[in-house]
This record gives sequence, structure tokens and C-alpha cells, in this order.
Amino acid sequence: MGKEEASASASGKSQPECINSSNPFHECSDYCLRKIAEEKQRLDDEQRPPQDRTFHPDCINASNPYHVCSEYCFKRIADAESGLERAEQEPPSVDAVKSDAATAQAEGGDDAAGQEDAGADDGYPQMTEKQKKLFELRLKMNEARKANQQAMVAEKKRMEPRTESRGVSKQKWLEDRKKKIGKLLDSNGLDMSKSYMLDTQESAEAKYKKWEKEPAPYGWDVFNQKTLYDAYKKRTKNMEVDMEAYNRAKEADPEFYRDASSLQYGKVSKVPEVNIDRMVNELKERNEKRKSFSRRRKFHEDKDIDSINDRNEHFNKKVERAFGKYTLEIKNNLERGTALPD
Repeated sequence: MGKEEASASASGKSQPECINSSNPFHECSDYCLRKIAEEKQRLDDEQRPPQDRTFHPDCINASNPYHVCSEYCFKRIADAESGLERAEQEPPSVDAVKSDAATAQAEGGDDAAGQEDAGADDGYPQMTEKQKKLFELRLKMNEARKANQQAMVAEKKRMEPRTESRGVSKQKWLEDRKKKIGKLLDSNGLDMSKSYMLDTQESAEAKYKKWEKEPAPYGWDVFNQKTLYDAYKKRTKNMEVDMEAYNRAKEADPEFYRDASSLQYGKVSKVPEVNIDRMVNELKERNEKRKSFSRRRKFHEDKDIDSINDRNEHFNKKVERAFGKYTLEIKNNLERGTALPD
């Protein structure tokens, strides 16, 4: 801490370098001044290149003033030097010598000088041609090894069975939502019983509309007269009716509404083709809607529970369909605890 820090702490004003200087009510303390000094020291260290660093002159990153050679760099340099020594110890073949001589004669001195300049400017100025070739081969080997590793991991994921995660994500979502609502209620001074006060007008209307909706019929209520009449009204709601044609047909036929004592009972009355086509189209639409309909089945509390999760319940249903009639007696004996005498 210097005189500047002491004067700032004494006057109670904030420094312009402080991260909280935009706050007009903030007053820099000793902690703020210490952080400002540490940040200045860090910036000075980053801008100043290191003076004492360990690097090998043959390293490909030696031109980087911030690079410090590690064991990996020295290993690469040693491998390159050993490969170079092996290449120098092997005598060149006769065909190679002849081809090199022919190439040297065909090309002029300017081309040779241009190749040397190109070799020096290709990104590896401190490496020879053999070292560069060895370096490129190792890069290709590393790429192939990495591709094989990725393919192996992908194949392992495909071969492994999928884990059963149904219900876990929903439970986590409910817990997170409950925590978020609890924080909002705490900030407003309310408890969980007042959570309905956070609902918007749209969500409240949707909730009330859902509450007013009558439950779906279940069991024998599906086939009672009221349910069948409601289904009939729903089907005929979108049907167009020509009342004028209906009244004309009723006036023309005295037995338009026949009873059991009518002599024409059982005879087919004349129906226009338009009405028949309309009925056929309605039946087709109803069939298509039935095919695309899917709903989650309700959970019945009175039903016996013989599974540990939804997947096991589905498997037990398939087993029951296939072998239920053969294992019914065994199942009853296990539930009863005793077998019935013959």
C-alpha cells in the first residue's frame, strides 16, 4: 500500500481502476486497492517476455519467445535425430543416385535455389527434408490413431443398451421449478400456499378451463345413453343439413317416420347420392382421426402392482398375454400361499 492507497481509503472515494467504480455509492477499501495493485502487476508480467527460459535450438517452437520446452519437445527432437542418423547410415541405391543426377542435370541452378528457398519458408526452417518428412508421417499417424479412437467410442455407445431415464428428468425439472418459485415467493414475502399469485392471466385462464373440463368416461359409462348421445352430437356438429330438402321429403312421403306396424317397414327409402357421399367422407375422416389418436392411459389405484417401473410393467403385460393362461394357477397359489387340493 502506498500513499495513494492511504489517501483513497482516507477520503472514502473509489478508484477509476476498481471494478465497482460505476457504483456511485461504492467506497474503495484496502481490499479494492490490493486487487488493483495485483492486476497491474499481472498485466506487467504478461507484457514482459520471460528472460530465463529453457528451450532447445532445434525445437520447432524455438522462435516463440514464450515457449518453454518440455519432455515432449526433447523426445521429438531425439526421435528426429535418431531417424536422421539411420537415414545417413543407409547407403543410397544405384537407381536413386542415377535419378538424382539426371534431375540435377535437367534442372538449372535457379530452380535448385528456388527449391531451397521454398524448403526454408514452408514453416519448418530449422528442419531438414528428412526431418520434415518424418514429422509429417508422425502427424498422419496421430490423426489415424485419433480417428480410430473416436470410431471405437462411437461403436461402444451404439452397442451399449440405453439406460432407463424415464421420470428422472421430470422429477429434476419439478424440483428446479419448485426452487425457482420458492425464491420468487421469498423475495416478495410470500409462502408456498400463495404460489397462485405468480400465475399470469393466460396461464390462470388455461388452468380454469382445464378444471371445468369434464373427465373422460370410464368403464361402463362409455356405453350409456348420455355418452352415446354426446358422441352423436359431436359427430353431427360439422355436418351440413339442408332443411328445405328435408321438409320436402317429409311432405312427399306420408310414412317418412315409420313404426313397427307400417307395411313399408324394412324397405329402403330413396336417399340422395350427395348425402351418401357426405356420410362416407365423415366415416373416412373419423377413421383417420382414430388412427392418429393416442393418449396416455390412466393409472388405476385398485390394480395390483407387479412391476418396479414403466418398462418392467410393459414387459409384464407382454408376458401375461403370451403365458398368462398357463401360469394363472401358479400365480394364484403364490398369492394365496397354499395350493388347492386335487
